[in-house]
Amino acid sequence: MLATKRYEYLPIDQIEFHHTLTNHRDLDRAKVAHLEKDIVANGLLEPLVVWERNGKEYYLVGGFHRMSAIQGIRQSHPGYFDRIDVRIVTGDPDEIKALNLKLNSDRVDTRITDYFQTVIYLNNANWSKSRIAEFFDKSVSWIDDIVRYAPLTTDSMRAKLSSGELSWTRAREILQKTLKAPAGHEKEIIETELTQPVRPVAKPLPFQTTLKRLSNSLNSEPKRTFKVSTQDLYALLITLRGKNVDQEHIDRVRKAFPIMWDDSQNTDS
Repeated sequence: MLATKRYEYLPIDQIEFHHTLTNHRDLDRAKVAHLEKDIVANGLLEPLVVWERNGKEYYLVGGFHRMSAIQGIRQSHPGYFDRIDVRIVTGDPDEIKALNLKLNSDRVDTRITDYFQTVIYLNNANWSKSRIAEFFDKSVSWIDDIVRYAPLTTDSMRAKLSSGELSWTRAREILQKTLKAPAGHEKEIIETELTQPVRPVAKPLPFQTTLKRLSNSLNSEPKRTFKVSTQDLYALLITLRGKNVDQEHIDRVRKAFPIMWDDSQNTDS
């Protein structure tokens, strides 16, 4: 069972890197440089997260930018950070792999492609879709779509998804077409569809704008009601939070609460 075992001041030389636990993206060197200056000036304000395996084996799970910054500091300031604040966690390898992604996915710029490998791995490790969804604070249908469609994506499709040029909703539409295509034509259909003009995509509204629209609607139509599902409400909260919002959430909220959207102002050309 995944758990925080303790907090400790651990010798940095004892912290190792495990080949299955990564930062999921290349390190941002500008961010590392900024952290070096900040940590020298203010200290390490957030401990690293490490996995204790088999007693005294410690592997880095979360804080890869901070670790890289500290390594840079130690090169230019010998003797600095010989010991370091860590949060020590325990759990089986599958749980630790999931935690590794969860810690990375707390970033605002997380893309759906960051989830592909780990979600499929956990599904193959016999985690139920509901367990995976609960762990990552996602819907079961969102996890199910990754399991179903991610293995079908090509390198070019993943690159566009990762860069934000392609929405997950559009990617699923393309992949659904390939499933209905004659055998051997799948890649051709994907590449043809990827060359089509990008369709307008709705942007999530800021909280204050949304509140204003609801207030105006309440004044003009005080008895208006909405028929929504639990998933609609979940998507609404995720969208209003403004963090890790994917196109599926936006599309669902836009359909369930049309008064929140102004098509003339909330689309990308």
